[in-house]
Amino acid sequence: MIVTQQITEKNTWENFVLNHPQVNFLHSWNWGEFHRQLNHPIFRLGFYSGKTLRGVALLIYQPAKRGHYLECPGGPLIDWQNQALTSAFFQTIRDYSRQLPIRFLRLRPQVLDTPLNRHLLHQFGCRLAPIHLHAQNTWQLDLDQSEDQILQGMRKTTRYLIRQAQKNITVEATPDPKSIHFLYQLQLQTVKLHGFVPFSRQFLTTQFGIFSADDQALLFLAKHRRQVLAAAMIIFYGPEAVYHYSGSSLKARQFPATYAIQWAAIREAKNRGFHRYNFWGIAPTQNPHHRFAGVTLFKTGFGGYRVDYLPAHDLPLRSSYWLTYLIELFRAKYRRL
Repeated sequence: MIVTQQITEKNTWENFVLNHPQVNFLHSWNWGEFHRQLNHPIFRLGFYSGKTLRGVALLIYQPAKRGHYLECPGGPLIDWQNQALTSAFFQTIRDYSRQLPIRFLRLRPQVLDTPLNRHLLHQFGCRLAPIHLHAQNTWQLDLDQSEDQILQGMRKTTRYLIRQAQKNITVEATPDPKSIHFLYQLQLQTVKLHGFVPFSRQFLTTQFGIFSADDQALLFLAKHRRQVLAAAMIIFYGPEAVYHYSGSSLKARQFPATYAIQWAAIREAKNRGFHRYNFWGIAPTQNPHHRFAGVTLFKTGFGGYRVDYLPAHDLPLRSSYWLTYLIELFRAKYRRL
């Protein structure tokens, strides 16, 4: 019999997550703390068989205007082949829906996108979400090889630009939350070029401060003559380093600053003993006209391989979910998400 309990001790949570095959920072203790500091109620659930912890689920309450819902990013971390565990998880969600004014659950498990895994969700009443939840199509690099091997695996132009950057670009890595203003300001300039919705200063500062306090994040700043041209937030968690957020100035296009940052971050991750570098989101297809085609070309130039996780799914809990579904479907098409 599986019993669900709230987990209140950080060590209990982290010890389980860090030793789970689906480990990812979206289910870390600090990701929950980040949302808690943004005044989003969170629930850290543990699924026990006797005294043995068998699975965990981080639930984040999202009071969106289009309808309140629970979010489970990068999880739950359970054995999806265990019928008792999966049933306990979804039953717990339905129990919560009787206590909270939520229309649906949105989850994006950290499992590969296969017909079998999609079927596992669909049999519990889940359906594909109209919009994504964090990166599901990713590009990753194996760090269990020498620096020379990594360089040789890169596209020729990428390797050339990294070497060019060493002539006039310096890269600083800092854990100081005060430096996040560089990323925020550069992000605003990036928005002008690519037209996405920027993150708030509070959002970036809070997230970086929480992770960097546990030595789980660094801000990389690429400079030319002391002027910051590009910045990137890298999160270090479990077996991987993740290229999470970035921004660059218009002037950065004249210099290979973004290439310098990536190489510095890759080397830092390798020196820390991490096994892979996750470039995060890329385009779902090879379509050269996709809105992420440019960033995909940039990331794939460093060598590596594609990893597609199961896309976001929704578990409808009230009939009002369908209004939210239509709103988000329209929004996704309008913004080409």
